[in-house]
Amino acid sequence: MPARIQPTARQRRLGAELRKLRESAGLSSGEAAGLLGVKQAQMSQFEAGNAGINEERVRRLAAHYACADAELVDALAAMATERTRGWWEEYRDVLPPAFADLAELEHHSRFMRVIDTAHVPGLLQTEEYARAVLGYRVPQLPDSELEPRLAHRMRRKLALSGEGATPYEAVLHESVLHTRVADRRVARAQLAALLDESERPEVTLRVVPFDVDGFGGASSMMLYAGGVVPTLDTVQSETPYGPVFMDASGQLEAMRTLFRKVESASLEPASSRDLIHRLAKEL
Repeated sequence: MPARIQPTARQRRLGAELRKLRESAGLSSGEAAGLLGVKQAQMSQFEAGNAGINEERVRRLAAHYACADAELVDALAAMATERTRGWWEEYRDVLPPAFADLAELEHHSRFMRVIDTAHVPGLLQTEEYARAVLGYRVPQLPDSELEPRLAHRMRRKLALSGEGATPYEAVLHESVLHTRVADRRVARAQLAALLDESERPEVTLRVVPFDVDGFGGASSMMLYAGGVVPTLDTVQSETPYGPVFMDASGQLEAMRTLFRKVESASLEPASSRDLIHRLAKEL
């Protein structure tokens, strides 16, 4: 089977988890290749996500690696058999790969926890708000770049709709609610949209108010996406050039702690709604 030209983040994650299990077992890639009866180069392709690996081989490796986490093994085996080609695949040849990877991550997440102190999170943005944010980039994006990014952001909202909607908790700083990325009309519509979104049973919205004491997390921004098992959780952060992903165990634990700290500084959901409603009336 030829190597993949552009493996997805999910395919790379499967390979990386297999590598972590091998290293924990104290085996070399050559020894692991021998267990499967393949060449070392092919084993390296598996671990890089550049070649597909089937469920039987995943389970055989896990057994030889003495992995006792049955839920993790089942999750990895399921990843190996996935053939899902969601709507995001339409954008792989249009936008940088990380954009499709982000939508795929959101689709497969068991839950999402978000901290944002600069903008309304992408999944909660109105189209006009998103257009203003995306259009602020320097150098300015041409319409041929801006429009696909806008369409992609709006379609990502599917993760929060329908029967399989993902539980979503967002903590925003009050400054986000005051910042006008466009004009007063767009700001008012965005606040109204936040109130509507917060009515969904799967969405929890909290606000860190200006007057809270001891809040030093004004630069904290992240998406924490829960996997089938905690080992497969992923943290995504945003840069001007697109999303980046982190999944090292130390990074995940640090981000779990960060979310708890920021959440503890926020208002309860009902009080957060009252604050948003008051600001919307003042516009």
